[in-house]
Amino acid sequence: PKKVFEINSVKHHTGCMNRYNRNDKPDWVPPRSIKLLDQVRERVRYLHYSLQTEKAYVYWAKAFVLWTARSHGGFRHPREMGQAEVEGFLTMLATEKQVAPATHRQALNALLYLYRQVPGMELPWMQQIGRPPERKRIPVVLTVQEVQTLLSHMAGTEALLAALLYGSGLRLREALGLRVKDVDFDRHAIIVRSGKGDKDRVVMLPRALVPRLRAQLIQVRAVWGQDRATGRGGVYLPHALERKYPRAGESWAWFWVFPSAKLSVDPQTGVERRHHLFEERLNRQLKKAVVQAGIAKHVSVHTLRHSFATHLLQAGTDIRTVQELLGHSDVSTTMIYTHVLKVAAGGTSSPLDALALHLSPG
Repeated sequence: PKKVFEINSVKHHTGCMNRYNRNDKPDWVPPRSIKLLDQVRERVRYLHYSLQTEKAYVYWAKAFVLWTARSHGGFRHPREMGQAEVEGFLTMLATEKQVAPATHRQALNALLYLYRQVPGMELPWMQQIGRPPERKRIPVVLTVQEVQTLLSHMAGTEALLAALLYGSGLRLREALGLRVKDVDFDRHAIIVRSGKGDKDRVVMLPRALVPRLRAQLIQVRAVWGQDRATGRGGVYLPHALERKYPRAGESWAWFWVFPSAKLSVDPQTGVERRHHLFEERLNRQLKKAVVQAGIAKHVSVHTLRHSFATHLLQAGTDIRTVQELLGHSDVSTTMIYTHVLKVAAGGTSSPLDALALHLSPG
């Protein structure tokens, strides 16, 4: 596997590739790194993609090169491979690994990104590779009573975090990434910075959570004070703000609302600092609470967001408002929740119910 990191970048003749232009961006610039996976990381960071996207693209680039090495008897640079190898890898994922369509699409997007951004190639076969169709799934939604029962079986920071997800419709990463400055108690609002699609938006701060959030910040301020007293590095700041405002990461305003109890090493900079809570903490306690509450549904953390949207629509909130609160770019994405309501609200009755009126009880 170490050989994957030693595949060198080779200069290409302009006649065998096209410059990558999109949205009036400057021409493709070759990466400065030598190793292939470092080149992928460099281009992802240059385009300001998220750390999660970086991990996914690096993972699929490495998996692709390793698979082709095993299948074709040796390591080769992606520029030496083409449509046959890419389709072969994707076929393996679909038939042998039986990955979900979403995983299949992620792998395809990562490989197309690899070709476009690292060697700077835009070849006709890239547009000919088939994509698995996107499947529309009806979301799992809890009733109000089920949400109440579920939250009653949770405790501590995880209980507050779960209540916030249901009360504001936040994604888990958005809630975990909240900073102190983003919670506006006076206006009962939460500002989501760089949410999905790198978009900002404003959501409601449930009044019922104000006392618990204030108590959370009192505890968090003590953690922040300990970090300052021991001279630990400040928290991570996005988009090079750390260079522009070197001391901002040490300020109370930029501190996490849900900080981790342990320090960790930043994978991009190698600096040891305090990160926010990790996703697994809430996932573990939520699964236990689902069992304890006796809820016979496939409940995940995202189910709380689904329930938030459905219950708002059920209460008469217009769909455009729900769309803005969820941060959806297209209202058609929000419309999926109306499918749940069509039957659940009792708007359409079963013909058996009408027939049952004329049937004898026996």
